[in-house]
Amino acid sequence: MKKLALLLVQTIVSHPEDVSVSEEISQDGLISLRLKVNPEDMGEVIGKSGKIIKAVRSLVKTSALKNGKHITLDLVDNNLT
Repeated sequence: MKKLALLLVQTIVSHPEDVSVSEEISQDGLISLRLKVNPEDMGEVIGKSGKIIKAVRSLVKTSALKNGKHITLDLVDNNLT
């Protein structure tokens, strides 16, 4: 799922080299992905009314569910971390 999220986001941003996805697995098996992009690309990733990030989350979650896993995908603001 990490690779899928990375691939999807890298194809829509202006700075694909700045995209990174970190993965953390909790004790109960929940996979948490944290997506970081160049600040200039935040608008492209979020999309109008959040449609792009919602679509990416939907695709990643569907892929995870097919493999019997539960996943969350969070977009992290580089300016806050």
